[in-house]
Amino acid sequence: MRLTVFKKLNMRQQASCLCQQGHFLAERKQDSFRLQLYALGDFYAEIWRVHDQEHILFIHLFQHPAGLVPYLEKITLPEV
Repeated sequence: MRLTVFKKLNMRQQASCLCQQGHFLAERKQDSFRLQLYALGDFYAEIWRVHDQEHILFIHLFQHPAGLVPYLEKITLPEV
């Protein structure tokens, strides 16, 4: 899926799409938040939640690899 198409979905549809079609890469904590990183199509998405809650606050989308820096130590790539 392309970023432009994904942006047209509402947040519930985006979350469902990420869970079903996205590739989970890593999870990290920032202050009182839990962030989950997914790759899908030509972009990355971070799902932001309050720590210990399932309610999604927002989904941050980005394409530039610099957004991956906070995750580099936590990302595990599949074996080839």
